[in-house]
Amino acid sequence: MSAQIIDGKAFAGTVREKVAAHVTKLKSENNITPGLAVVLVGEDPASQVYVRSKGKQTVEVGMKSVEHKLDVETSEADLLALIDQLNNDDSIHGILVQLPLPKHLDEDLVINSISPAKDVDGFHISNVGLLGTGQKSMVPCTPLGCLMMLRDHHGSLSGMDAVVIGRSNIVGKPMAQLLLGDSCTVTIAHSRTKDLPDVVRRADIVVAAVGRPEMVPGDWIKEGATVIDVGINRIPAPEKGEGKHRLVGDVDYASCAERAGAITPVPGGVGPMTIACLLANTLTACCRANGLEEPEGLTA
Repeated sequence: MSAQIIDGKAFAGTVREKVAAHVTKLKSENNITPGLAVVLVGEDPASQVYVRSKGKQTVEVGMKSVEHKLDVETSEADLLALIDQLNNDDSIHGILVQLPLPKHLDEDLVINSISPAKDVDGFHISNVGLLGTGQKSMVPCTPLGCLMMLRDHHGSLSGMDAVVIGRSNIVGKPMAQLLLGDSCTVTIAHSRTKDLPDVVRRADIVVAAVGRPEMVPGDWIKEGATVIDVGINRIPAPEKGEGKHRLVGDVDYASCAERAGAITPVPGGVGPMTIACLLANTLTACCRANGLEEPEGLTA
C-alpha cells in the first residue's frame, strides 16, 4: 500500500482563504476588523521566525496585526501589565505570548493572565477545563489543525480507534480531548506505555507528538491507518554537507507510508496548519466577542 499524502500546506491555504473571506464579510457588514497581538520576549531565533510569519499571514487575511517585542530582561510585572492592557483593548481579539519565555518569567502565570476569551493559543487553564468537559473553548492550534485534516480526510471519525503518542499539554492531551469529542475511542500512549508497538498497531488513527525523531517505524502501523505526524525534528544530514541538517517527523515516513492509508509529511503537513488555525481562532474569538455567528468549519 502506498499512502495518500495529506497536504497540510494546501489545506492551510484553504483555511486561510476561508478566514480571509469571513474577515472581508465582518468588515463590510459589521465594520469590525479582527485583531491579533503577538508578544515576543527576548531574541530566540526560532521564535523570531515564527512571529514574523504570524504577522505576515495575519495581515494577508485582512486582520489587524500588532507585535510587541520586549527585551530579554523584561520584568514579570511589566509583561503582565502589557497583557492587562491588551486584555482591555477592544480592538484586540487574540493575544499570543510566544513561548518559550526567558527562564526568569513564570510561563503558567503569564499564560493564565491572558483573558480566556482572547487566549488564541488555547493554553489558559479555563480553556483547558472547558475543552476537557466538552464545552465551548479556545482550542490549541496544532491539535485543531490535526482534527481539521482528519475530518477532511475521513468525514466522520465516530467509532474509530485513535492512539495519541505523547501527553504534552500543548498537543497530546488536547488532541485526545478533541478526538473524544468526535466520538473516537482514544488511548494516550507515552514513553512508559507497555507494549507500545501493539497499542499503536490497533489504531485506525495515529497522532505522533512525542518529539523523538522517526521513533515510530512502519511495522507499528496498522494497514490502512491514518498517520498524523506532529513532530518537527532537526537531524544531521551529512549527505547535504558538513554541518547540514534535515527535518524529520516523529514517524519514519518511508516505512510508515508503505502501510498507512494516509499520512502527513514533514515538512508540509501539520506545521502549516498551526498558524492557519491561529488565524481561525482569532476570527472565532472576534465573532464571539461581538455576539456574531462563528465561521463554519474553523473550530472544533
